[in-house]
Amino acid sequence: MKEQAKCLIIIPAYNEAGNIEKVIDNLITDYPLYDYVIVNDGSTDATKKICERHNYKVLNLPVNMGIGGAVQTGYRYALENEYDMAVQIDGDGQHDVAFLEGMIGCMEEENADCVIGSRFVNKEGFQSSGLRRTGIQFLSILGLILTGVRVRDITSGYRLVNRKFIRIFAQDYPADYPEPEAVVIAAVHGGKIKEYPVVMRERENGTSSITLKKAIYYMVKVTLAMLIRRLSFGVRRQK
Repeated sequence: MKEQAKCLIIIPAYNEAGNIEKVIDNLITDYPLYDYVIVNDGSTDATKKICERHNYKVLNLPVNMGIGGAVQTGYRYALENEYDMAVQIDGDGQHDVAFLEGMIGCMEEENADCVIGSRFVNKEGFQSSGLRRTGIQFLSILGLILTGVRVRDITSGYRLVNRKFIRIFAQDYPADYPEPEAVVIAAVHGGKIKEYPVVMRERENGTSSITLKKAIYYMVKVTLAMLIRRLSFGVRRQK
């Protein structure tokens, strides 16, 4: 009988006091077969107190490291504790863990290194705003040009990786708005990337950290980061 693969759910959380309890109680009640760890990214609200009160599994960062730093902390925890797979979900309840079994099945059947939960395969559920979809499409095409790999939902934070990429991301993970750049990292390291159809929910409490001003910064920063990441890997390979 094949041994069950160990899968860790990584939940970066910054000021998610209004959402974290529902997210974790859902995991504990409905999906007890998966381990999880919350990475409390220096929250200034009651997130830490809620986690401690309920005795949730949590890593508390002393300062806000940003989404990339929080997720990399989760990958380091997964590496140190010898997990076979790790999946990132948001702490705001947008990612439905009901799809994780299918994502794991996709990874195993397709022999994939990274499976991205994509809202754009079946185009069901929350699709984000038209402006954001345009930006996502641009980054998706840029990723295709740079790596030869097309990921339609390239900004999705719902992604599953195997042990190979747990190790890689534990050592090297983008710091700021990391998802598209992480796809480039996976591609240039020869990773097989697949998308799996999921339905995402709208955030129930709190607000997104991405304002219009930040969205403009996001597009410029991520475009440059993807270009630099791809070029720097080519330089390293030539040495």
